[in-house]
Amino acid sequence: MSDAKILVLNGPNLNLLGQREPTVYGHATLADLEALCHATAAAQGAEVECRQSNHEGVLVDWIQEAGVRHRAGQLAGVVFNAGAYTHTSVALHDAIKGSAVPVIEVHISNVHAREAFRHHSYLSPAAAGIVVGFGFDGYALAIDGLLRKARSANV
Repeated sequence: MSDAKILVLNGPNLNLLGQREPTVYGHATLADLEALCHATAAAQGAEVECRQSNHEGVLVDWIQEAGVRHRAGQLAGVVFNAGAYTHTSVALHDAIKGSAVPVIEVHISNVHAREAFRHHSYLSPAAAGIVVGFGFDGYALAIDGLLRKARSANV
């Protein structure tokens, strides 16, 4: 799968990385995170496409589009940090289930060690896997896991 592609989606407020709560999220920016994702994928012969939106409907549209691309053999899956929508969005849950695209849910911080409202995820039951609390490295772990999953399915 030398031409493997992964979509990396980031939800609300992740455009503020580097300035928003640096004690939780660090000082690196979204551009730094995207560079890490590109490098991680390239090291495994894959490509990533990175997108960020603060709008739930846009994220739903992108998940649905990813499902179409996955069924066409053009996309291995999605690495998705839905931000606060993780804890509120039935629409994103339904989009993941309905599109049948493999999604790895990722969170920079350990959401289970934070405020109680962050302990529940609407996405987790629909996700193929979850990576929580490894900082930006969680994205690298998610990309690796998604590629392993895709490659084992193609064996």
